[in-house]
Amino acid sequence: MLDDLIIQRTTSENPDFQKLVSELDAYLAIRNGEDNDFFVQFNQIYLLKNVVVVYYNKIAIACGAIKEHQSDTVEVKRMFVPQAFRGNGIAQLVLKELENWAKELGYKKCILETGEDMKEAVGFYQKSHYKIIPNYGQYQKVETSICFEKVI
Repeated sequence: MLDDLIIQRTTSENPDFQKLVSELDAYLAIRNGEDNDFFVQFNQIYLLKNVVVVYYNKIAIACGAIKEHQSDTVEVKRMFVPQAFRGNGIAQLVLKELENWAKELGYKKCILETGEDMKEAVGFYQKSHYKIIPNYGQYQKVETSICFEKVI
């Protein structure tokens, strides 16, 4: 399967990205429950200039994005692989492409936030050499958030 994948760099105007994000939002609404409204405000996708969408047989099957957090740091946002395509290394492809793009743009670090109950995501980021850091920005007082950083 991985031989047939196409990785496209695009923006948040990409309709396939928007469709995947809708699926992600529905998934997170269930996972986050009552806390979901808090997180929604920080996950708006308009004006994202650095978006990756992965295609398999012309179907969008994964996405992710980066946005500037500080002059030397980007935040990884909207990482998603639908359940049917998980376990094939696709999330790793998306993350690597985002890290490479960030490096090309002159950034030195990637940061991100996920929920402590998102065990698969936590394990994935640790396996991808991200280190847990103190919660940043809007997540500072959110006890259920785990924030990560990686020097790229």
